[in-house]
Amino acid sequence: MEKYDASQIQILEGLKAVRKVPGMYIGSTDERGLHHLVYEVVDNSIDESVAGFCNNVSIIFQRDGWVCIEDDGRGIPVDIHPEYNRPGLEIVLTELHSGAKFNKKVYKITGGLHGVGVHVVNALSETLVAMVKKGPRLFYEIFSKGVPDGGLVEIASTELSMQPPPVAGITAKLSSESGLIIRFKPDAEIFAQIGFNYKTILSRMRELAFLNPQVSITLEDENTQTKDTLHFDGGIVEFVKYLAEGDNYVHKDPLHLKEENDDAIVEFALQYTTATSETLQSYVNNINTIDGGTHVSGFRAGISRAVTDYAKNKDMIKGIESLSGEDSREGLVAVLHVKIKEPQFEGQTKAKLGNAEVRGIVQSSTEKFLKEFFSAYTNIADSIVKRVIQSAMAREASRKAKDLVRRKSALDGIGLPGKLADCSTNDPQKSEIFIVEGPSAGGTAKLARNRETQAILPLRGKILNVEKANDLKTLSNEEIRNLITILGTNVKENINVSKLRYHKVIIMTDADVDGAHIRTLLLTFFYRYVKDIILNGNVFFAQPPLFRIQKGEKVEYVYSEAEKERMVSIMGDNSVVQRFKGLGEMNPQQLWETAMDPQTRKLVQVTIVDAAEADRLFPILMGEKVEPRRKFIEDNAATVTNIDL
Repeated sequence: MEKYDASQIQILEGLKAVRKVPGMYIGSTDERGLHHLVYEVVDNSIDESVAGFCNNVSIIFQRDGWVCIEDDGRGIPVDIHPEYNRPGLEIVLTELHSGAKFNKKVYKITGGLHGVGVHVVNALSETLVAMVKKGPRLFYEIFSKGVPDGGLVEIASTELSMQPPPVAGITAKLSSESGLIIRFKPDAEIFAQIGFNYKTILSRMRELAFLNPQVSITLEDENTQTKDTLHFDGGIVEFVKYLAEGDNYVHKDPLHLKEENDDAIVEFALQYTTATSETLQSYVNNINTIDGGTHVSGFRAGISRAVTDYAKNKDMIKGIESLSGEDSREGLVAVLHVKIKEPQFEGQTKAKLGNAEVRGIVQSSTEKFLKEFFSAYTNIADSIVKRVIQSAMAREASRKAKDLVRRKSALDGIGLPGKLADCSTNDPQKSEIFIVEGPSAGGTAKLARNRETQAILPLRGKILNVEKANDLKTLSNEEIRNLITILGTNVKENINVSKLRYHKVIIMTDADVDGAHIRTLLLTFFYRYVKDIILNGNVFFAQPPLFRIQKGEKVEYVYSEAEKERMVSIMGDNSVVQRFKGLGEMNPQQLWETAMDPQTRKLVQVTIVDAAEADRLFPILMGEKVEPRRKFIEDNAATVTNIDL
């Protein structure tokens, strides 16, 4: 150990701190962090749009990892700052906590309050070019890993192709008098891989287009010749219809409010459906507050108060003890968007709003609007309240089932289901459970496993589709109750992830259509009842091979038809190909080597990349309505469907 004195203390100047600890600014250096770079630039364009100066945004994925983002806003100032004697463009891109979003004179409403967004993109890019259009004048500056490289340059638009390669590669899509183009290439020294997921970015851009009907967003991938233009005149009303596509409606059209006052702009749209879960997407200044906050608390309280008061006044509460807030939101599909001048988020990731005063503002607006609407449209109000009362009746009827689930936990004296082959260790961090289909696969897996750390749970056929069932039916199902008991976490609002008995919950099904269906049914249960274990990173897919290829003593396992063809061409025509119809056909050693041995297996971690899209897709794929599911299949039948949740 070196001597610890004042000489050991470092001051990281400029953007060096960002490159030293990038995770502190963008959350991680994996795919999510990489995508965050795009979001930071686009969020600035959306701030321009909210301020009334930008109508179009273009995002282009170019070859070799380059991204080109353009808007037709005012463009970053290029004149010399009177105090710092440097162009405004250079200051904005190199100085942390600089920008025009602090004094509220230029931007009254903004999501970027920490002053680090676009600086972070610059710091974590191998090369970044910022180009500003000011009428007939064109300015650009090049940066290398956050450091200015050559200073601000003014050129004519006809001279673009004659500039250095990073500038010559700019693709201007918008014909506007003013605007900003940011072209950057993420630094491979920072990020594990440089490759953008088009679907993930598209989903976020779709959200922004729904939330900002005044703007049109174009997303294009030059590598795959894919292009989408997103513009929704109906705003969040269209957003709710999009989210509720797979559900049956209680009332035809979403209810919508947009109310402005000196302290906030409160906007929401909501629609009641026959679904057994709540879908609520919340935003503050276009930022998705995935962990909710005071605005969500106020919204829910306003709904509960309005629904309960109407039911009491109409003497509709009969045969039940009371209506709970959860009852008033079952089947609700809603989007809440609040705009405030000084949002207080929890951390740079902005996942939760903390402004105490916002709760009262949102609750008052929501309650007042719903009470007035219910008074004017009693037929719709009656339908909604009847739906809520049905939820309350089902809740009270299922209370005994929930209590039984709580009592019959892995920690009490009742014990675990007999068909579970548990592992010997009591350390959850070392424990993993394989959920397999049927006794045949279960028997092979039990022989193949490491008994100390690996537990096996064979399922009895296909489990219940919980998307079509209420709590009472779900929690009365033996297979579901066994799963809940074995996991040990309890469910929904009572879930406690710290009590999870296995830190790896691995779904291991056959590599065929039936196996995929069982996997989807399990995912539906996990998402609706124990979502927190997905968010906590505890759920995985095993990937058993589809083929075994042998020539002489050489053996290779492959996972698709394409891989098989490639491997056979490498090994030669005399190679022997064995196709596994199911896990039960594999001998224990083969199953261990390919799917269960931590040293050689391939696991896919289940994550929720986009909660809004997940909430939309589960009802479409697993819900009651046939038409949306048929349309989804028809739209995707010609391609290999890869749904990222």
